[in-house]
Amino acid sequence: MNTLLIITGLGVLCLLLEILNFRKGIVPFTVVGLLVALGVTMNDYGLQKGFYGNMIVVNNFSVAFSSIFIVLAILLISMSDDFYRREHAKISDFVAIKVFMLAGAVAMVSFGNLSMFFLGIEVLSISLYILAASNRMNVRSNEAGMKYFLLGSFASGIILFGICLIYGAMGTFDIAEISELSSSAELPDWFFIGIVLLTIGMLFKIAAVPFHFWAPDVYEGSPALTTSIMSTLAKIVAIATFYKLLTGMNAQLSVAYEWVLLSVSIASMTLGNIMALRQENVKRMLAFSGIAHAGYMLMAFLNLANSASVLWYYAAAYALAGVAAFAVVLNVCRDKQDENIYNFNGFGKKHPVMAALLTGALLSMAGIPVFAGFFAKFGLFMHAINAGYLVVVIAAVINSIISVGYYFKLILAMYTKDALDPVENPKPIYVVVAAIALLLNLAMGLFPSLVNNLI
Repeated sequence: MNTLLIITGLGVLCLLLEILNFRKGIVPFTVVGLLVALGVTMNDYGLQKGFYGNMIVVNNFSVAFSSIFIVLAILLISMSDDFYRREHAKISDFVAIKVFMLAGAVAMVSFGNLSMFFLGIEVLSISLYILAASNRMNVRSNEAGMKYFLLGSFASGIILFGICLIYGAMGTFDIAEISELSSSAELPDWFFIGIVLLTIGMLFKIAAVPFHFWAPDVYEGSPALTTSIMSTLAKIVAIATFYKLLTGMNAQLSVAYEWVLLSVSIASMTLGNIMALRQENVKRMLAFSGIAHAGYMLMAFLNLANSASVLWYYAAAYALAGVAAFAVVLNVCRDKQDENIYNFNGFGKKHPVMAALLTGALLSMAGIPVFAGFFAKFGLFMHAINAGYLVVVIAAVINSIISVGYYFKLILAMYTKDALDPVENPKPIYVVVAAIALLLNLAMGLFPSLVNNLI
């Protein structure tokens, strides 16, 4: 609860610093404030407590996921000063929106009541709608914002309808009470209909097939920093919240429901990786890669009883690698008209450190040792095998091999092709962010036992 109060207060202070004409200090002040929030969050580890009538529940699940959200927010906000250098007069707005979005993310994994869950998802979604359309002079950004707003609003409406049906079946929004009632009473049909509607809405939020169609266009049209937020922070927030919804309400998943999730998982992996092979735009490629990774993470839902740690490890490994990759992409394409792969030609020869950081991030996402991505996939595959779903593991292994193709397409462009245009020197902030993210990813890969059983 203290974390949520600190983050919300920090967002308000960002706006006050603008009034005081202290724009240069907004990003450093926010980073320091988020570090404080991270310390407060980690101090709550081991605590099991509800606040305000169980609206907010602090436990190891919420602490672990909130911590990785804050780490990602620190890394992403650190790049704001340079990214918004041409709109520095509005930097307080951009940073404050990101901070409020983080508050929504924390609320989404800390809710003990469905009303708080919906409040959190709306705070996060509205922030992303604004950020997607924040480049007002760019038609593609306007299109991305409008498309995301319209489709996201429909998804939120479906989620709200599902919540209403669950309330009608149970007579309460409280997750603990719903869990108790669902295990001790014969449930009406509309409870399961509500679960189905929640599932549809959350599959949209994580961009899983067949609700993925918005992601490539929105990712490509949005400003690159916003795309990095959608691809990393927003995606793992949605997947963690979806997991908490199903486990928190003690919904006994039927075999048919599990097979639906299995089918969605395989379809997301396959379509995401095959479509990514065809992309020349790096943001679209990473959008389809994100769809594939959503499919991988859905494998954890096939055995809800003991998969929280596996899901956290995979989500953290993927998100850190994604931030490292996007930090390099932001640097390379900061003054370019597009984010096509040819912009990376010869980058490895001119700037080997940045190229090595991007290579490491891509190798982690592909699941290559010694990065955390490999151990995350290994843990996920073993978890699915133990649950008796060998078929999805076979599909995941095949798709992991396919993914190497498009990740190496970008790596080969950096090291084997000649640059079309002069390559500018990298900005230090992008190097630092990419290095920190990749080092954290590498540390998780080298010492998985330290973080693999946090939940």
